[in-house]
Formats: sequence, structure tokens, C-alpha cells
Amino acid sequence: MKSLSLKNANPAALAMFATGALLLAASSALLSRYWPDFIQACLNAQIYLHRSLVLYLLQQHNHQASGGLMLTLCSFLYGVLHAVGPGHGKFVITTYLASHRQQLNTSRIITLLGSLTQGVTAILFVLVLAVLFNFSMGDLSRSRYWVEKISALLIAAFGLVVMLRAAGVNGRGSAQHDAGCGCGHSHPPDTGGKNALWVIAAIGIRPCSGAILILVFANALGMFTWGMIAVMAMALGTALAVTLLATLVHHARERIIAAPGGLAGRYLPPVARGVMMCGGALLMLFALVLFTSVIPVSANGDFIAAGC
Repeated sequence: MKSLSLKNANPAALAMFATGALLLAASSALLSRYWPDFIQACLNAQIYLHRSLVLYLLQQHNHQASGGLMLTLCSFLYGVLHAVGPGHGKFVITTYLASHRQQLNTSRIITLLGSLTQGVTAILFVLVLAVLFNFSMGDLSRSRYWVEKISALLIAAFGLVVMLRAAGVNGRGSAQHDAGCGCGHSHPPDTGGKNALWVIAAIGIRPCSGAILILVFANALGMFTWGMIAVMAMALGTALAVTLLATLVHHARERIIAAPGGLAGRYLPPVARGVMMCGGALLMLFALVLFTSVIPVSANGDFIAAGC
């Protein structure tokens, strides 16, 4: 078994890691100071855009030519801003990509499908409950409450799966080998379809409250098709923004793995397992917070800040 001593480490590699750690600490301090204000500004912009979406739906209902175009454009911008603000999707995808080595295109596809699935879930949620079964807003709120509970349980289950993989246990109870297993053999990047499906389901099962409101209002105006167009434009905006984040996470992980001086090759296997274990634990903790903080949302007024 190789020693974890730093005696033979390349000084340039150590200097690079030290510089990276200092930059990370400085960035974290800066974010802790200004991030809350930035998030609040994004939420305020979302509320403004949400009210604009209602206005453009009314314009389209009154056959104004620009209504549909502006509705689609504002929906896309709303999705981009939503991706910047607080949400479960970004936490799930960044934790997954930081703890699992994936091809860049695979990372992007997982992120894109997760965001688009969230839009489809919102459409099906309103289509089945509001259109087919004629649920009231109060009934929709209670139904969304249980959907969010299920979403939290799914995230927790995925976190448990990640921790079991980090411990070297697969679905059959035997040792599992991957890119960071430390067994001394060469392994390709992990592209397991089951993990990808877990991530897509964990992100997509929880519909966005803003999307639900737009769909309900569009249905009341007899314009459900335009509501679906708006929601998928939101999902596309969210997908593109989160895909950019996923790309940054992927490149950061690959840079660390490809560090000069053999440092990554010497210490990556045990560190990779530790990162996976921490990632799974964070997912379970996040799921616990989601599960305990979900409350039925009032049918009156804006409830964008309740989370998506």
C-alpha cells in the first residue's frame, strides 16, 4: 500500500494546490459577503418576470402580435435567473459531478435532461390534476407538497447509493471498481446509466412553482398550449445555465485529476472515495433539509420564493 507522505511530491504541484486552496478560501469569503444580496436580487427579478409573463399571456389572449414572442423570451430569461437562485437541481448535479468522473458530453446531457424533465413534470402535474381532474389551487398546493416530499426521499436514496459505492459495495454486494478505486488497474470514466437516471429523476420530479402558476393561469384563459411553450422555454433557460455550471465543475475536477508531478495519481484513489462519501452524505443531509422544510404553499400571492 502506498504511503500518503508528501516527500516525493512535486513542489510545483504542491504550490498549485496551495494557491488553489487560497483562491478558494478568498472566493468563499467574498461569496459569503455578497451572495445573499445577489440571490435576493435574482428572486426579485424572477418575481418581476413572473408578473410580466402573466401580462404577456393576457396580451396573447387578446391577440396582440408581440404577446407570444415576449412570453417565450421572458420565460427563457426567467429560467436562466431561476438557475442562478436557490434550488435543488444545482446542488444535486454539482455534488454528483464533483464526486463522479464523467465525460463532458455525458455531464451536459444529464444536466439538460434533468432540467427539461422538470418542465415536463410541471406540465403533467397541472394537466392531470388541474385540467383533467379540475383541482383547485389549494388542492394543487397540497399535491405539490407530497411531490416535494417524494423528491426529497429520492435525493436521500441517491445519496445512500453514492455512499455505498464509495464503500465499495455495488448492487450485488461485491466490491465495485471505478476510476478512483485505487486497485492499480486502469478504468475508464464512470458513465453508469443508473446513476444518471437517479440524478435526472431527483432533479426532474420536483416541479417549479413558477411554472405551475403560469400553467394554471394559462389554463384559466383557455391557453394551455401557450402555457406549455412558456414552461419549456423556462426549462431550456434553466438547462443552459445549469449546463454551464456543470461544465465548470467538470473542468475543475479534470484539472485536479491531471495535476502535474504525479500528485493526483498518488493520492486520487483514497481522496476520490472520500469525496464520494462526503458527496453522498451531503445529498442525504440536503434531502433531510428539503423534507423537513416543505410546507403547503398558499394559493394567494407570489410563492416563487418557496423554491423550485
